[in-house]
Amino acid sequence: MRLSVILRILSRLLLVSAAALFVPLGVAIVYGEEHLMYWLLPAVGTIAVALGIQALPMLRRSRMENLRRREGFVAVTMGWLALTLPTALAYYFSGEFAGFAECFFESMSGFTTTGATVLTDIESLPPSVVFQRSFSHWIGGMGIIVLSVAVLPELGVGGMQLFSAESSGIDSDKLAPRIRSTARRLWTIYVGMTAIELVLLLLGGMTLFEAILHAFGTTATGGFSSRNASVGAFDSAYIDGVITLFMFLSGMSFALQYRAFVGMRPMRLVRSPEVRWYTYITAAAIAIVTWNLLDQDVYESLSQAFRYASFQVVSIITTTGYGTADFDQWPDASRLLLVLLMLIGGCAGSTAGGSKVVRLYVVVKHAGAQLKRLVRPRIVVPIQLGRREVTRETVEGILGFYLLYMGALLSGGLVMTILGMDLVSGFTAAASALNSIGPGLGTVGAARNFAEVHPAGMYLLSFGMLLGRLEIYTVLVLFSPHFWRKG
Repeated sequence: MRLSVILRILSRLLLVSAAALFVPLGVAIVYGEEHLMYWLLPAVGTIAVALGIQALPMLRRSRMENLRRREGFVAVTMGWLALTLPTALAYYFSGEFAGFAECFFESMSGFTTTGATVLTDIESLPPSVVFQRSFSHWIGGMGIIVLSVAVLPELGVGGMQLFSAESSGIDSDKLAPRIRSTARRLWTIYVGMTAIELVLLLLGGMTLFEAILHAFGTTATGGFSSRNASVGAFDSAYIDGVITLFMFLSGMSFALQYRAFVGMRPMRLVRSPEVRWYTYITAAAIAIVTWNLLDQDVYESLSQAFRYASFQVVSIITTTGYGTADFDQWPDASRLLLVLLMLIGGCAGSTAGGSKVVRLYVVVKHAGAQLKRLVRPRIVVPIQLGRREVTRETVEGILGFYLLYMGALLSGGLVMTILGMDLVSGFTAAASALNSIGPGLGTVGAARNFAEVHPAGMYLLSFGMLLGRLEIYTVLVLFSPHFWRKG
């Protein structure tokens, strides 16, 4: 493992993180905020650290080469921390948070596009802090797309090789060229979707500032809002509809959307088994929740029930976390279904979290094949994903992922209850972090926040956000003694 290569990557990511802090600094200047140093100090300090790393003799003697496998794991995990820490320091210096645990939690929640918050009165915050929360979503979202399409498949993480070169249209077998090429292609669709939604939200009556924030949060499936009551504060069916549409699109593979819309090959979306399953699951969940809300007299009309059900279902399955209603007050059947959607998540190659629809698809097909083998032991039942056959190694990787996923979920829920949370709140808090959701149920429900969580719990949930966002294997492999052995 070449330390010089990892340090060079980290120094560049630190420079990116520092540069990002100058954007909220500009917002603070525009809005006439008195205190600017809490943005300037972390930015300058981070630049100094990055330049100090680049000045190390080992970096001056080396040159940037393609990442090796183990270097990739270290660089991805440490790189995410490098993005998170400068913003956490800025939050700390702002004085708007109770302690550093809250600052780190909020920053990690932003860059992992989780959207869970410890803040109780968002509308009283300085505009620059409100902006940075959503801007961190947008930066993190683009990083997630590139990782899921260009980096994690090369590292063989939990079946991620299912959605590598074919979906992105990149044929190079070198990791560095893949990252650069993928970023250029996907930046087009990512920025384009953000801009289109921004215009549509402006037409719905949002201010430019709030339209920017909600476009950032939607495209990144993040969920931070400028209002205490989230999207529900606008009380607009039009705004609900626009955000619902773009949340749904953002839950699909951006690489497939690039091929479909920019490459003028729309049938790629229709032919994708994952997109079809994603659409079927979403439609079925909306129908069930709508019926349940009407049946239990939560809403008086079908149109009302459909409006709130469709928004909340899409918000949860895409792991965005925006809210137009306090779904924690909905009937148990609807709440349970929303929890199940949390665990499924969106499509691979999107900004959505969760275990991903494609993994569920493969596991269901694998279970069906096993049932057939019970009847006819010698039968060979290949698992097809579109025109491709899923290899045995990929299936094993996915099954291993689910084992680690459930272990992390149950362990996280257990520790949160030990730290004083009730069972429902503790379990859904862990699920929210691991799946990048935002709100859970109980004391961390849609109308509440994470302010009452123990500081140790905030660090644990922050680790859960990182673990889930980097597909579990990427982080846990660093704790394996075998990983650090030479050879």
